[in-house]
Amino acid sequence: MKFRPLHDRVVVRRIESEEKTKGGIIIPDTAKEKPQEGEIVAVGPGARDENGKVNPLDVKAGDRILFGKWSGTEVKIDGEDLLIMKESDIMGVVAA
Repeated sequence: MKFRPLHDRVVVRRIESEEKTKGGIIIPDTAKEKPQEGEIVAVGPGARDENGKVNPLDVKAGDRILFGKWSGTEVKIDGEDLLIMKESDIMGVVAA
């Protein structure tokens, strides 16, 4: 991918959820909610403070994250559906 986000933005690939419930019921596409978990593909250099100093982001490419249901802007890059969001939209990093 030849895309680099600016400032405190990150590019996220959604991680698809299971198509079955724990009880074995198959969930149709029309009833599924969009996943709120994703993997960071690219990160910007960080936001600048009042003095012009760049503060690096707390997340890095490859991190699995949780984000809000309506967070980010959906874009298509190289034929892949991705999200671009600010670091402040990320609720947390999922530990491996």
